[in-house]
Amino acid sequence: MADAADAVHSLTDEVLSRLQGCTDARFKQVMSSLVTHLHDFVRDVDLTGDEWMQAIQFLTATGQQCTDKRQEFILLSDTLGVSMLVVALAQARAGGRAAGATPATEATVQGPYYWEGAPDRPLGFDIGEGVPGEPALYTGRVTDTEGRPLPGALLDVWSGDGEGNYDMQMADNTTMRARGRFRTDAQGRFWFWSIRPSYYPIPMDGPVGRMIERMGRDPNRPGHIHMMVSADGHVPVTTHLFVADSPYIETDVVFGVRDSLVVPFERHEPGTAVDGRPMRKPYWSAHYDFRLATAAGA
Repeated sequence: MADAADAVHSLTDEVLSRLQGCTDARFKQVMSSLVTHLHDFVRDVDLTGDEWMQAIQFLTATGQQCTDKRQEFILLSDTLGVSMLVVALAQARAGGRAAGATPATEATVQGPYYWEGAPDRPLGFDIGEGVPGEPALYTGRVTDTEGRPLPGALLDVWSGDGEGNYDMQMADNTTMRARGRFRTDAQGRFWFWSIRPSYYPIPMDGPVGRMIERMGRDPNRPGHIHMMVSADGHVPVTTHLFVADSPYIETDVVFGVRDSLVVPFERHEPGTAVDGRPMRKPYWSAHYDFRLATAAGA
């Protein structure tokens, strides 16, 4: 039997050898790399038994914090930058673009507050009705990367309220707020009302929050609204629109900000909005055109 010093290095090879019977090539590749890097990490920091037990307890607590309305593991992935790295790799795999075409809209993290099954709404609908916050009109188009409009493209939209709270965070709440699905018109245009989103801190009452505090990091996200945009024959994108002058644009705790997704919000005095809606109080407007890449083989 090898002595302890030899085992520090030989154990990795022994563990990898046990994967020889794996018939799933991709699974074998992923697990082999995971074991290799995990063992290298343990050796690199000279991990102690107490520290490894703390890590196990942390992961256990992270799982115990998860509910049908709170996904602490997604929060962990987001705050360590893993979610954005996976997003960046996925968009890179989606491929390039035709000569002269502009890039597809950049993707960013989905986050832990997506709630499947938002209601379908007509263009111009106000999903911010009754939600705390200042009203905002969102307009734009969905096109391919060559600027051709995509009629019937779907925008699945959600955000927190003007105080930074999502419906899923509210105790005993079973009603969706600030969520809706919209289809573009024949010219690929969309418009709807919601609120101007506010910055907010991630939940800090769980293991991820305690990790952020111990790291000495700021827990806030800048104001943003979420969009899942899709169209037949095109690569869907999950992304945000960020409020241009929001605090924490430079220090987003989940590393999700991309310059191309930062949008100016223009303030308007009471009057008739561009969609014809009479407004008795000040409101905001934001415009953004989404571009979708053509799916391979479409």
